[in-house]
Amino acid sequence: MKAFLATLATVLTLTFGQAALADGATGKLVLYTSQLEPDARQTVEAFKTKNPGVEVEWIRNGTTELMNKLRAEFTAGAPQPDLLLIADAVTMESLKAEKRLQPYEGAPVAGFRPGTHDAQGYWFGTKLITTGIVYNTAAPMKPASWQDLLKPEAKGTTVMPSPLYSGAAAIHMASIKAQPALGMAYYEALQRNGTTAAKGNGGILKDVAGGAKLYGMVVDYLPIREHLKGAPVAFVFPKEGVSAVSEPVAILSTAKNPAAAKTFIDFLLSREGQELASAQGFLPALPGVNPPPGFPDPAGITLLPYDPAKALAEDDANKRAFADLFGG
Repeated sequence: MKAFLATLATVLTLTFGQAALADGATGKLVLYTSQLEPDARQTVEAFKTKNPGVEVEWIRNGTTELMNKLRAEFTAGAPQPDLLLIADAVTMESLKAEKRLQPYEGAPVAGFRPGTHDAQGYWFGTKLITTGIVYNTAAPMKPASWQDLLKPEAKGTTVMPSPLYSGAAAIHMASIKAQPALGMAYYEALQRNGTTAAKGNGGILKDVAGGAKLYGMVVDYLPIREHLKGAPVAFVFPKEGVSAVSEPVAILSTAKNPAAAKTFIDFLLSREGQELASAQGFLPALPGVNPPPGFPDPAGITLLPYDPAKALAEDDANKRAFADLFGG
């Protein structure tokens, strides 16, 4: 009897063990990502712990550089990545329009806010990096609204990133333009109030923290992290709402291992994946996951709606209009 049970156990182990392996993702997965290098390494290692059968080859660079590399690979007829994890949805929309992406029907998006993923399943936001207002804590006014940057107290003392250099700033401009109470008139009013433009978000924080400017538009995590370290800056989520980039992930239409790519997306959108994003210092895209220190409850943050496809169509015109007002 004992011999029979031992044999049965061996058969079950071999049968169901092999079935489990067959059902799991395996093979090589090539990922192009614009995550910060420590975050990218941490994300890949966490995924591999859950999916030891997948060998992940990843390349990290800025979104612009990655897209230049990928465009060259398209031209050569040899795109390498299975999966893209880059800064913004507008770039994903351009790839979708060119039929460079494939949809993932049935992706685990239950509970995520509308607008943080493509309705047709071509890309999925993995976190929220919002743009709000930073102010120097010695400033005479604590802003609460985008309109406060048009007040006399902010005249000549406000700086913002340029959409010519920052993807987050480009999406912010598209989001502001989409609001009837703000629109392009808001940017024209900023120009009349002496607001200036800088290239990137890091420069905005430096100017405001150093006192060269008192107010700025900036992505959330920079001033929130510096505030916790004691820097004289604070971040405000304006009452009208904030724009957000979502660091979306998508599968290329030429992916050699779409099964593993879907498993990677499943991990990023899982509660565990969202808790990892929070631990890395970013607002999770999934409501109900605790935010990092210094951030408010994501459920209380209003996101300014915008249409990524429309933003893509109007991107060149927006940048020309911005350059006309604030310089290139």
